Amino acid sequence: MSISELNKLSIRQYLAEKGIYPAKENGYYGMYHSPFRDDRNASMKVDYNKNLWIDYGTNEGGTMIDLFMRLENCPLTDAIRILERKELLPESFSFHGNINIPAKQEHAINILNVASLGNPALLGYLNERKINIEIAKQNCSEVYSEVNGKPYFAIGYKNDSGGYELRNKYFKGCTSKNVTSVTAGHDTCQLFEGFMDYLSFLTIKNWQHSPADVIVLNSLTNLPKIRNTLSSYRSVATFLDNDEAGKRAVQELKKSCNNINDQSFFYSEHKDLNEYLCNRPAPKQAVIKKPGRGLKM
Repeated sequence: MSISELNKLSIRQYLAEKGIYPAKENGYYGMYHSPFRDDRNASMKVDYNKNLWIDYGTNEGGTMIDLFMRLENCPLTDAIRILERKELLPESFSFHGNINIPAKQEHAINILNVASLGNPALLGYLNERKINIEIAKQNCSEVYSEVNGKPYFAIGYKNDSGGYELRNKYFKGCTSKNVTSVTAGHDTCQLFEGFMDYLSFLTIKNWQHSPADVIVLNSLTNLPKIRNTLSSYRSVATFLDNDEAGKRAVQELKKSCNNINDQSFFYSEHKDLNEYLCNRPAPKQAVIKKPGRGLKM
């Protein structure tokens, strides 16, 4: 089965099999107490129609496979193998007790080839997200990988560990979780939550690159890794998501760094920079410019 087929397995039913039920029902979605932490406010949403979940307290979320990996504490390879078992198919979906995951020495995602961006499906996905293709080509690669013997391809954004954040229309994952640093010795820094936010920023500004050092977190869980680095800059402009987790992250940064400049007010009516980009009026076609001075939008 493909990843997209496995992601059609019901999140709602999976949670019920594990004894996890919504605290509040709202028709097409339910609000759950997060199974990952102490959550008195029932801040994990499961959209029954889209079959997606998001924990607003940590800003984690995603598909059925993402949730399975998180709850069962297993890599992607094992998640796919388990979900492909005949008894776990949609027509007989059931989880019985604890699942024994056989140990495997192989990596969850095996990179086969890294090339320049050019696959029409990936370029089409970038167009849907309103990302400038030339800017994406300058910052990302086309990554071909293998998961449990099956081939996949995605947009790859390299991190500081040499791994890749992977995205396509149906998949969001990574080969290793770390930040991505784009530094040139500037005394100012721009902090982004994900690489789609960074590409959106460059597209909005119509820039080849930023005039400041850039750190892309790739996940808010990586924030502790760069606190000391951020304190060394004269000014840090943050472009995090306009949700509870993003706002809390900014407030925590301000406690330890007095150089934080929250830029989220520029896109305050949208969840993040990419949503802002997708909803703004289409600008006239222009040649990509070299960056000027300043950090403001």
